[in-house]
Amino acid sequence: MVKDLGNVLKDTDYDLDLFFKFSPDLFCIAGYDGYFKKVSPSFQKLLGYTSDELFSNPVSTFVYGADTSVTAEIRKNIIGGTPLKNFENRYLTKKGEVIWLSWTSFPVPEEELIYGIARNITAKKEIELKKNEWIRYLTQTNDKLKQLTFTTSHDLRSPVNNLLAVFKLMDTEKIKDPETLELVDLLQQSTESLKQMLDTFLTTLKQDDVMQVRVEPISLKDVYSQTRVAIQSVIENSGAVLLPDFSAVPQVVFNRMYLESIFLNLISNAIKYSQPNTKPLIEIRSYLKNGTTRLSFKDNGLGFDMAQVKSKIFGFDQTFHGHKESQGIGLYLVHAHVTALGGKIEVKSKPGKGTEFTITFPNLP
Repeated sequence: MVKDLGNVLKDTDYDLDLFFKFSPDLFCIAGYDGYFKKVSPSFQKLLGYTSDELFSNPVSTFVYGADTSVTAEIRKNIIGGTPLKNFENRYLTKKGEVIWLSWTSFPVPEEELIYGIARNITAKKEIELKKNEWIRYLTQTNDKLKQLTFTTSHDLRSPVNNLLAVFKLMDTEKIKDPETLELVDLLQQSTESLKQMLDTFLTTLKQDDVMQVRVEPISLKDVYSQTRVAIQSVIENSGAVLLPDFSAVPQVVFNRMYLESIFLNLISNAIKYSQPNTKPLIEIRSYLKNGTTRLSFKDNGLGFDMAQVKSKIFGFDQTFHGHKESQGIGLYLVHAHVTALGGKIEVKSKPGKGTEFTITFPNLP
């Protein structure tokens, strides 16, 4: 039999009413019969029911429908002598709102009572829900982008191979103009570089699906040189001045395709978003800081207002200048490549003052 709760409390040396009255946590005492015996003012205020409504209806009345079965099973376990810790379920307020509670409860068999402490974790659950929605969205976006990259890279191989075949058939000895011969040679180098890049893209995309992405020691100078060859005409037409300095840290352990894509996108962006009537100046520097390797790309371009774009600068399909060739994918790829292996990328920029991207590489074995 359940003893009178008032007598139970009187038998103690302390005034438990003070805990019920002033605690921000949600206190309650329920009987083995499934009814509340006492609730704290904070608990009653949260649910919005009167004392009569809370005490005259079974506890299950206030539990959210989808959680009643699991809550009933948990209640049986408590009555069986198993204390409860961090059990989460939903309750319905009098206004019809759904709230999440996290419970810690323990039984007192000789009194046939269950003492419970709950915390309102609704805000936490809403944050988790939004986080999970973003994860699903980013996963879907990443899958679509990966498929697009795979398809594009695969489809481009045929015309690139055809173009290389044309170069093999071409008799360059018949070209008498030195400038034309130089341009043909540059075009052939760029095409070969593109083929190598496409092959690497496809290989890495397949690795992403079946195994861990390969990492290896990579010469920063080699990647830089390869990037220059790939976009040599763009560099020359823009008059860009590139100042690389890899003396402090000549190489990094990373994925080659990822690093090539990072160089290509950041250098191309620096040229693309240069200031009118100003030659692009791009400083690329590797260095050590706090035991980690850093790589910075600093330019004198248009820059942008960090306060306006900081939260979306690496977002998919985001553009910040009205350049006709802007696709909003380059920085998304750079961020994806850097963070995929545990790295970090930071940005500093001011309108008209240029931009600096700093990559912190993970300490990979």
